[in-house]
Amino acid sequence: MVTLQSIENAQKAIAPYAKTTPLIRSKFLSELCNAEVYLKLENLQVTHSFKIRGVINKLLNLTSEEKARGVVTASAGNHGQAVAFGARQLGFKAKIVVPTNTPKIKIDGIKQFGAELVLYGATYPESECKAKELAQLEGRLYISPYNDELIIAGHGTVALEVLKALPNVDVIVVPVGGGGLISGVSIAMKNLKPNVQVLGVQSAAVPIMFESLKSGEIVKAHRHEPVTIAEGLSGGIEKGSITFTIVQMYVDDVFLVREESIRHAVYLLWENEKQVMEGSGAAAVALLVENKDLFAGKTVALVLTGGNIDDSLFQTLLAWEK
Repeated sequence: MVTLQSIENAQKAIAPYAKTTPLIRSKFLSELCNAEVYLKLENLQVTHSFKIRGVINKLLNLTSEEKARGVVTASAGNHGQAVAFGARQLGFKAKIVVPTNTPKIKIDGIKQFGAELVLYGATYPESECKAKELAQLEGRLYISPYNDELIIAGHGTVALEVLKALPNVDVIVVPVGGGGLISGVSIAMKNLKPNVQVLGVQSAAVPIMFESLKSGEIVKAHRHEPVTIAEGLSGGIEKGSITFTIVQMYVDDVFLVREESIRHAVYLLWENEKQVMEGSGAAAVALLVENKDLFAGKTVALVLTGGNIDDSLFQTLLAWEK
């Protein structure tokens, strides 16, 4: 069970490895929606993604026997980089399975930390199945990117930092894939400041959590996922995942945003804040742009989850917007 105490414990544990990232006011976005809008810059985190928070908390809790066996995981890229970094820091071996269409910047990030990389499958669910198969065949410990209490507790430290820096926050917006980040954030927020609205955001191209909440049960990922710039939010939710139950309990609402809005948000963050953001990292801004009136008069924290975007794609997006 993930509790406020376990999130506070995680904050102490990961402090030597993860940064306390900046929370900055965005003048442009504040004026755009007549609100006080702040950006939690996880693109400036170690490995340029929030993922290190949960991963380090998990790896620090492995037994010596589990470390000796080594770990394996599936990832759309950022979680894999975090596992590779953490395993190197703590001195054991990691194998990372990613889809064949994973951005080069994320593949290079995994390689630079010395993990063994396996390119497998056209979609994240296929990579996840392969990683679990390898765990069985090779005796490695499988580490879920989201369906794990220690991962969730580590990710919840984002909320502790936001509340310390912005105690009068009214709304926090969190991108959602498998739900690990928003699970940790919502547990911390609802325990410390219950009146804070916790909102999730997904691309309409990969709305698995949204559809699952609507149907009241976890739905299967699409066999052939649509192309999305927010690959970090793609993939499904494994059967029985604790994140689904947590989101049902603690998250106020989950919204979908259009792909074009995500692309535009990447552009806006560079043009106005000089922040390099990947698609999934910019999803919270896309929600604000599409729903300005929803935030009027409120103090809003947008969690910008990562900045690992291939330079060629980034330059294409900027040119397309101009």
